[in-house]
Amino acid sequence: QLQASGGGLVQAGGSLRLSCAASGRTFSIYVMGWFRQAPGKEREFVATITWSGGSTAYADSVKGRFTISRDNAKNTVDLQMNTLKPEDTAVYYCAVGTTTRGFDYWGQGTQVTVSS
Repeated sequence: QLQASGGGLVQAGGSLRLSCAASGRTFSIYVMGWFRQAPGKEREFVATITWSGGSTAYADSVKGRFTISRDNAKNTVDLQMNTLKPEDTAVYYCAVGTTTRGFDYWGQGTQVTVSS
């Protein structure tokens, strides 16, 4: 089970921190990530972090503004979002991949709304 939290309403230029906790079923995590889906648009990649080495990847649209981090002991992954823009408004989903072949488990999503 993946539980995401931390969404909300913020003005443009503000910050939010999302957190996602993996609990319950035991599985081996290879990578955790954040994706988002805005109204009328397809879900898109935001950021990922590998569980072992901590390698990160970011969408071009969030580079320099968002930072992904993980806590291996707690099985959590956070997304620090700074300098938020109205176009960041979306439902944000966390996901877990147990292999290199993609993401196997998805959280329920948390709404982020950035007002102009």
